[in-house]
Amino acid sequence: MSHASVLFDAPGRRGRLRNHLLTGVATLVLLAIAAWAIMKLNEKDQFAAERWTPFFDPLTWSESIVPGLLGTLQAAVLGAVFAVLFGAVFGIARLSDHKWIRRPAAVIVELFRAIPLLLLIFFIWYLSPTMFGGGDYALFAIALGLTLYNGSVLAEIVRAGILAIPRGQSEAAYAIGLRKSEVMRMILLPQALTAMMPAVVSQLVVLLKDTALGYFIVYTDLLNAGFKILPAVYPGTKLTSAIVIGVIYIAMAMALSWFATWLEKRSRRSRKIATGPIEPPGAVAGVPAPAGGAGGA
Repeated sequence: MSHASVLFDAPGRRGRLRNHLLTGVATLVLLAIAAWAIMKLNEKDQFAAERWTPFFDPLTWSESIVPGLLGTLQAAVLGAVFAVLFGAVFGIARLSDHKWIRRPAAVIVELFRAIPLLLLIFFIWYLSPTMFGGGDYALFAIALGLTLYNGSVLAEIVRAGILAIPRGQSEAAYAIGLRKSEVMRMILLPQALTAMMPAVVSQLVVLLKDTALGYFIVYTDLLNAGFKILPAVYPGTKLTSAIVIGVIYIAMAMALSWFATWLEKRSRRSRKIATGPIEPPGAVAGVPAPAGGAGGA
């Protein structure tokens, strides 16, 4: 019991035995379900060698998967950059002292958070030719939809991160004569960034996966390449394509999480500023004070 958690009491010997037993039973059930699914898929010849052969052909990657991957990354990068900017601007705007800034910002954020992302993408896609003339607006629709929806979520993350900073931080900054913009830029945002990083990364991973919604507006992305192009060229490969595409999505999400973790650690190290000793009042810079104090005893 010496290792008891602050959230719950550590289980005793019977409790540990019960937990291990339940874990073992749950693991066996999941393995049985997985084995049954594999057996059924094998009966349909889903694991036949000819279904996997196309993925060993370089042309499959160069002509289908890689262009789809580049389309996904293009939409994700555009959406992420503008969503972060949108979130920062409107998150800070919601903290403004002026009602004419704070209230419209709140309305915009709540509006785009409430609209389903797929519906928002469809609206932009259908209205763009009417507003801007004919053309292919698939990338524009997916990037703008990702920006508005995820940017609204990020705005709330930014607002919550700034409000989480103790009030004494800003009060001390105001006491030394800093303006509100300087307090926000120099005091609050640098500290809030570290607190917000896990939530921001999680939302960016969601944004990356949401690029798959471009499938419904015929945008050339990774999902479109795996579910439309490849099965059309190689019939019967839809399941194997889904597995390969799913692995690629998982790899991209893990790479993004790893990069964000590295960036957070690096930013933490860069904020460790070494300060020199505080000199007593009246001391001349570089000259040690007398033994009896600043003015001598």
